[in-house]
Amino acid sequence: MATDTLSVTFAALADPTRRAILARLAQGEATVNELAQPFAMSLPAVSKHLGVLERAGLITRSRSAQWRPARLAAAPLAEASGWIGDYRQFWETSFDALAQHLADLQKTDLQKKGTDHD
Repeated sequence: MATDTLSVTFAALADPTRRAILARLAQGEATVNELAQPFAMSLPAVSKHLGVLERAGLITRSRSAQWRPARLAAAPLAEASGWIGDYRQFWETSFDALAQHLADLQKTDLQKKGTDHD
Protein backbone atom coordinates (compact mmCIF):
# COMPACT_ATOMS: atom_id res chain seq x y z
CA MET A 1 0.00 0.00 0.00
CA ALA A 2 1.27 3.46 -0.90
CA THR A 3 2.38 5.52 2.06
CA ASP A 4 3.77 8.68 0.49
CA THR A 5 1.51 11.69 0.79
CA LEU A 6 1.07 12.26 -2.94
CA SER A 7 0.03 8.65 -3.61
CA VAL A 8 -2.43 8.67 -0.72
CA THR A 9 -3.88 11.98 -1.94
CA PHE A 10 -4.37 10.74 -5.50
CA ALA A 11 -5.85 7.45 -4.25
CA ALA A 12 -8.39 9.40 -2.18
CA LEU A 13 -9.19 11.67 -5.14
CA ALA A 14 -9.69 8.69 -7.46
CA ASP A 15 -13.26 8.18 -6.27
CA PRO A 16 -15.95 10.53 -7.67
CA THR A 17 -17.96 10.42 -4.43
CA ARG A 18 -14.97 11.64 -2.45
CA ARG A 19 -14.32 14.39 -5.00
CA ALA A 20 -17.97 15.47 -4.66
CA ILE A 21 -17.61 15.50 -0.87
CA LEU A 22 -14.52 17.71 -1.17
CA ALA A 23 -16.38 20.04 -3.53
CA ARG A 24 -19.16 20.36 -0.96
CA LEU A 25 -16.66 20.99 1.85
CA ALA A 26 -15.03 23.74 -0.22
CA GLN A 27 -18.25 25.67 0.51
CA GLY A 28 -17.87 25.19 4.28
CA GLU A 29 -17.92 22.55 6.98
CA ALA A 30 -20.66 19.95 7.06
CA THR A 31 -21.85 16.98 9.09
CA VAL A 32 -22.05 13.41 7.82
CA ASN A 33 -25.83 13.79 7.44
CA GLU A 34 -25.39 16.93 5.34
CA LEU A 35 -22.71 15.31 3.21
CA ALA A 36 -24.81 12.17 2.68
CA GLN A 37 -27.88 14.03 1.36
CA PRO A 38 -26.99 14.07 -2.37
CA PHE A 39 -25.88 10.42 -2.42
CA ALA A 40 -27.90 7.22 -2.63
CA MET A 41 -25.82 5.50 0.03
CA SER A 42 -25.94 4.77 3.72
CA LEU A 43 -24.43 6.98 6.41
CA PRO A 44 -21.81 4.30 7.20
CA ALA A 45 -20.76 4.30 3.53
CA VAL A 46 -20.36 8.09 3.59
CA SER A 47 -18.44 7.76 6.86
CA LYS A 48 -16.04 5.33 5.17
CA HIS A 49 -15.41 7.88 2.43
CA LEU A 50 -14.79 10.52 5.09
CA GLY A 51 -12.33 8.17 6.78
CA VAL A 52 -10.36 7.82 3.53
CA LEU A 53 -10.32 11.59 3.07
CA GLU A 54 -9.29 12.12 6.68
CA ARG A 55 -6.44 9.58 6.50
CA ALA A 56 -5.24 11.33 3.34
CA GLY A 57 -5.22 14.63 5.24
CA LEU A 58 -7.77 16.14 2.85
CA ILE A 59 -10.31 16.83 5.58
CA THR A 60 -10.29 17.39 9.30
CA ARG A 61 -13.08 16.50 11.68
CA SER A 62 -13.78 18.17 14.98
CA ARG A 63 -16.13 17.31 17.77
CA SER A 64 -18.81 19.83 18.61
CA ALA A 65 -21.20 18.29 21.16
CA GLN A 66 -22.52 15.14 19.43
CA TRP A 67 -21.64 16.45 15.95
CA ARG A 68 -18.38 15.83 14.11
CA PRO A 69 -18.34 18.43 11.34
CA ALA A 70 -15.82 17.90 8.55
CA ARG A 71 -13.86 20.66 6.87
CA LEU A 72 -11.56 20.80 3.88
CA ALA A 73 -7.80 20.71 4.49
CA ALA A 74 -5.95 22.18 1.53
CA ALA A 75 -2.29 21.20 2.13
CA PRO A 76 -2.41 17.82 0.32
CA LEU A 77 -4.28 19.42 -2.58
CA ALA A 78 -1.55 22.06 -2.85
CA GLU A 79 1.10 19.33 -3.05
CA ALA A 80 -0.89 17.48 -5.75
CA SER A 81 -1.41 20.73 -7.65
CA GLY A 82 2.31 21.46 -7.51
CA TRP A 83 3.14 18.02 -8.88
CA ILE A 84 0.62 18.43 -11.70
CA GLY A 85 1.94 21.96 -12.32
CA ASP A 86 5.39 20.55 -13.11
CA TYR A 87 3.83 18.56 -15.93
CA ARG A 88 1.64 21.46 -17.04
CA GLN A 89 4.81 23.35 -17.99
CA PHE A 90 5.96 20.35 -20.05
CA TRP A 91 2.65 20.14 -21.92
CA GLU A 92 2.43 23.87 -22.51
CA THR A 93 5.93 23.84 -24.00
CA SER A 94 5.03 20.82 -26.14
CA PHE A 95 1.80 22.41 -27.36
CA ASP A 96 3.60 25.67 -28.14
CA ALA A 97 6.16 23.74 -30.21
CA LEU A 98 3.37 21.87 -32.01
CA ALA A 99 1.52 25.13 -32.74
CA GLN A 100 4.72 26.64 -34.16
CA HIS A 101 5.31 23.55 -36.30
CA LEU A 102 1.75 23.69 -37.68
CA ALA A 103 2.11 27.41 -38.41
CA ASP A 104 5.36 26.71 -40.25
CA LEU A 105 3.68 23.95 -42.28
CA GLN A 106 0.78 26.23 -43.15
CA LYS A 107 3.16 29.02 -44.18
CA THR A 108 5.14 26.59 -46.35
CA ASP A 109 1.93 25.28 -47.90
CA LEU A 110 0.74 28.83 -48.70
CA GLN A 111 4.11 29.68 -50.23
CA LYS A 112 4.00 26.54 -52.31
CA LYS A 113 0.53 27.36 -53.59
CA GLY A 114 1.67 30.90 -54.40
CA THR A 115 4.54 29.66 -56.55
CA ASP A 116 2.36 27.09 -58.32
CA HIS A 117 0.38 29.92 -59.93
CA ASP A 118 3.42 31.81 -61.16
